[in-house]
Amino acid sequence: MAQTDMSLLDLPLVAPERVVSGFRPLKVLHHYGKLIEDKEDTEQVFHIIEATKGKKSHRQAWDFIKSADGQLLMREQAVIPPMLDDHARWADLPDNSVGKHYIRFMEREGLTAQGLVDESHKWAPPEALPQDLTQWYFDRLRDTHDLFHVLTGYGRDALGETSLLGFSYSQNHNNGVFFIAYAGAHQIKKMTGTKAPLYASVREGQRNGKAAAKLAHLDVTALMREDIDKARARLGIKPAMIYRECLAQLKEEGFAEDALDLSSKEPQAQAA
Repeated sequence: MAQTDMSLLDLPLVAPERVVSGFRPLKVLHHYGKLIEDKEDTEQVFHIIEATKGKKSHRQAWDFIKSADGQLLMREQAVIPPMLDDHARWADLPDNSVGKHYIRFMEREGLTAQGLVDESHKWAPPEALPQDLTQWYFDRLRDTHDLFHVLTGYGRDALGETSLLGFSYSQNHNNGVFFIAYAGAHQIKKMTGTKAPLYASVREGQRNGKAAAKLAHLDVTALMREDIDKARARLGIKPAMIYRECLAQLKEEGFAEDALDLSSKEPQAQAA
């Protein structure tokens, strides 16, 4: 959401210009084709999600905004990306805290929380977005994506991303996320010919996401200070067993985890 002098609580729940478009299949297919060409082109994911964002995901947003937890977070007005990117802020945390796991993940992958924000703004500049509380909620879904990776254990390989989207679908009810998850698994199967149960990994993600607490509804500042094992237990996050089995199967077949790709080029096999 664009920064203004207005308090969050002064914003309307739904801006007059907000449109709930429903499912637009041709737009989805167009942008998915671009994502296949370059899986790092994260902008295409935002186009797909917007083309499939329906009433259920909006109702969840509105219910949370009206809840006591949602109202408390809005009063605090914490902006998540700069807080997550301030690694010095978390320097005193124990090694097994969520925050330390998050920092190690982001540094290993060369990521920043602001980077995902910047990618989303390629799709829609902040000044073009509705100025309402609904956008604040959808921004939280974006800004907690990499925390989902850390808490669930799904990697940034192609199968990790698609399985995490299965988890995210059950959390956020966006049909675009559901579409990308299964389309991604299909593409990995097509390019590798693997016998690994890729679709089962996505379904496991769906089940785990349904069983877990809503991660985007949490107080992120408090969560960063929690022991990660205790946080997973408290939030009902189950281990991604089938995903790990798939990675082991793919490795046995000669495909390195960091070489899995959704593009049309030949996937890279491991060196002998």
